[in-house]
Amino acid sequence: MTSPPTKIVLITGASSGIGEATARRLAADGHHVMLGARRVDRLAALVDELRAAGGSADHQELDVTSRDSVAAFVSGAHDRHGRIDVLVNNAGVMALSTLDALRTDEWDQMIDVNLRGTLHGIAAALPLMRARGKGHIITIGSSAAYRVDPTAAVYCATKYAVRALAEGLRQESRDVRMTLVSPGYTHSELTERGGDPQIRAAARAASDELGMPASAVADAIAYAIAQPDTVDVNEIVMRSTAQG
Repeated sequence: MTSPPTKIVLITGASSGIGEATARRLAADGHHVMLGARRVDRLAALVDELRAAGGSADHQELDVTSRDSVAAFVSGAHDRHGRIDVLVNNAGVMALSTLDALRTDEWDQMIDVNLRGTLHGIAAALPLMRARGKGHIITIGSSAAYRVDPTAAVYCATKYAVRALAEGLRQESRDVRMTLVSPGYTHSELTERGGDPQIRAAARAASDELGMPASAVADAIAYAIAQPDTVDVNEIVMRSTAQG
């Protein structure tokens, strides 16, 4: 007889990279994972794979830049399962360029996905968790929230802001746990789209050479989730040893 899922976990940006790796790890741990992203075909294939391996999973189309889309994603999971234990705010974009390139549409996109998307997740999940008296919001930050590199000023700014949000929510909370996971170079699709083509190629080469597997970040997330409700893992900063 199959045991009931340990926790109901919602993951944004789950169609690739850290989100996909987290879905795999948490489903293997016995949690029910609710996956959200825009690429529904990838989500459906991943859910089929997880279920075939004995995991519990579902998916829903999600655009984190839309407050209504995030609210529907969270409330839909809550209606089906009666609770939400964990929200993993993972969706993110990184379009690298110098500021004088004035790629303002990409600036807006990073603000909308990385910052507003995180806020939309908090706005949707926090009231439900507070009403229940427990919950856990995990936000994927970046080592870019601790330094600023040329060509990454706007991306770093969004991650600095996300770090501030996480710390603010932690200080405001006694019943809802808040964990910020900030990885360095990670093997993912983050460096494959947007930004200046030459800078993007250099970032991709650095990620290939210095990056850690997305599964390492998923392991860190699993560790934070596994702690008792009285223990809040506030912040995890992690890099491959090759990155230094």
